Amino acid sequence: MKYLAAYPAALRAQVEKLVAEGRLGDWLQKRYGAPHDIRTDRALYDYVSDLKSEFLRNAEPLSKVVFDNKLHVIRNALGTHTTVSRVQGGKLKAKREIRVASLFKEVPIEWLRMIVVHELAHMKEREHDKAFYKLCMHMEPDYHQHEFDLRLYLTHLDGGGERLWTPSV
Repeated sequence: MKYLAAYPAALRAQVEKLVAEGRLGDWLQKRYGAPHDIRTDRALYDYVSDLKSEFLRNAEPLSKVVFDNKLHVIRNALGTHTTVSRVQGGKLKAKREIRVASLFKEVPIEWLRMIVVHELAHMKEREHDKAFYKLCMHMEPDYHQHEFDLRLYLTHLDGGGERLWTPSV
């Protein structure tokens, strides 16, 4: 249960019981509804831009927001934010990018929002400190609960469980 290592032993024991009984997936499906309908990079860019304009109006603009199907495997991350600096003429231009693991194409909207909020928060706060999590909570009041539930889902998948949500057609 590598995704839950930082949580208290009593909580991990409850999760282990759900896993042993084969009920973790059912519990997650009951807790969350259908998957969201954001499937393309353009739709993701629009979704992220809307959140950014609502909460981080003065932050630098985003040049790219994409689903990345290699992210989870290669970087062991669910999302990344990068700033790429390039010389254009006599000026140094910074381009900001957010990449979201393709896993998030087929999950409830709450989890997509949680990961997007996390990456947007890095635009203002680089470190995972109190100010960072305060900003995450400002943008998504249930941030910590959604993060925990996502960790439960990753535990479910890691234990050989099937994906619980499929895109609506």
